[in-house]
Amino acid sequence: MKVLNFSVLKPLVAVAMLVPSVAAYADFSHQSWDALLDKHVTMTNGGKASVVNYAGMKADKNQLASYLKATSKVSQSEFNRWNKNEQLAFLINVYNAGTVELILTKYPNLKSIKDIGSLFSSPWKQDFIPLLGKTRSLDDIEHNLIRGSKRYNDPRIHFAVNCASIGCPALQDDAYTGKGLDGQLEKATSKFLADSSRNRIKGDTLEVTPLFKWYKEDFATNWRGTNNLEGFLGRYDKALGLNQAQATALKQGKMKIGYTEYDWRLNKK
Repeated sequence: MKVLNFSVLKPLVAVAMLVPSVAAYADFSHQSWDALLDKHVTMTNGGKASVVNYAGMKADKNQLASYLKATSKVSQSEFNRWNKNEQLAFLINVYNAGTVELILTKYPNLKSIKDIGSLFSSPWKQDFIPLLGKTRSLDDIEHNLIRGSKRYNDPRIHFAVNCASIGCPALQDDAYTGKGLDGQLEKATSKFLADSSRNRIKGDTLEVTPLFKWYKEDFATNWRGTNNLEGFLGRYDKALGLNQAQATALKQGKMKIGYTEYDWRLNKK
């Protein structure tokens, strides 16, 4: 009987063991979208908000179209091989790039994203983004692929997907990536919550963005041990500017929560 030389096999075994982890990372590049963001998005108010140079985006619309064409070529089977962070970063980037593309179809002749569409067809329900084998709307990407799938269970996505409005959390000046996603989402969330024009203490009430009212159930899904809106907000007590007594009252459900007005004006530079 032939005796196997295990010293020779060891490197082969090591390589085989690495294959699944390597395959879990996407080889898709968001570099062209990142370049557009870096060039045309300006962070304001210490990074708590941003404005977009849509005229510049329009001048570079071929680069935007090329990026969305590249994302459209990703198959469902290829997408399924990526890890969750790679998938979520991809979906957020496509959503944000699609939103910019939608704005450019009417820019400069609009004051709000709500000026696109009609009473019976909102801008978020228009099917125009080829993605994972079908033409999708922004609603489909956000509410079905991201939220509806229950795969990602990360309420911080509400501070990453951008609706091209002043009231919306900032469009960041860099693309989301799988490897950097957690830190990027944490930064976007903290910065937005620290913006007193959208979230603030007023008397004995914590007034926050209506996003928390519209998607309240997303903040009660046991994400990192938080089972309700108060628990989620309590994680960001310092960003919200709460003192110790206020933070304790919030976490114990003893603080009133109200909602600020949402500013739908275009986030243009």
